[in-house]
Amino acid sequence: MKTPHRESVLSRSARILEAFSQEEPALTVSEIARRAGLHVATASRLVAEMVGHGFLSRDVDRRVRIGVRLWELVTRASPTLSLRDTAMPFMEGVHDVVGHHVQLGVLDGEDVLFLERLSAPNAVINYTRIAGRLSLHASSSGLVLLAYGPTSVKEAVLSGPLIAYTSATPAAPARLRAVLAEVRQQGYAYCPGYVHQEALGIAAPVRGAEGAVVAALSVIVPNESSAHAVVPVVRTAARGISRALSAPPTGESRPDGNESAT
Repeated sequence: MKTPHRESVLSRSARILEAFSQEEPALTVSEIARRAGLHVATASRLVAEMVGHGFLSRDVDRRVRIGVRLWELVTRASPTLSLRDTAMPFMEGVHDVVGHHVQLGVLDGEDVLFLERLSAPNAVINYTRIAGRLSLHASSSGLVLLAYGPTSVKEAVLSGPLIAYTSATPAAPARLRAVLAEVRQQGYAYCPGYVHQEALGIAAPVRGAEGAVVAALSVIVPNESSAHAVVPVVRTAARGISRALSAPPTGESRPDGNESAT
């Protein structure tokens, strides 16, 4: 497949990294070249360089996968690391109560990107995973992020194709606008059977220091009427994460002039 003659090495390298997925974490050089739209010789040369830097690694059968060095650099500098670390104790508390899935998602383009997920054996079906994505209009986390997100994102989603995962998915623009208004009015998303008929998602907004919604905390539980009892648990935990994100770091002065405890 031909690529632009003046395309940068960085652009080609980015396409190589994007060729991998959680379903297929190890690929041959030929597979990488095909998915990245590169000539095999070009892909082979770039892969060799990236292996040399530790960004990629080779298995004993010569298949290529993402390298540990890349994971190290991303983790060290990730802008979502403090959000995840702050949220984790609250997520663990919610997980102890619900015994199913607890997730933390952020807005990324026109998707919800999941930073963390806690699960359990025999938990209800759930299509999400860490570093996985879902459509904003169908998931409880996505609806919270869309309801409180930029107008430009709302309009882009509303004007684009809306996939109906089930008959309950708000896949018509008028229905989606009504659902978003309801989320803003009640302060949480309640989504019975939106992605899978057996599963129900509940999500609440997590706010940063400036008060803007920076993430969504959600649970995926069985689609039963008793799930309403979980709503206060999710909302309380989301508010707890929000307060923790807004708290000054240890040792810094508070607005009243006193210092935080050390």
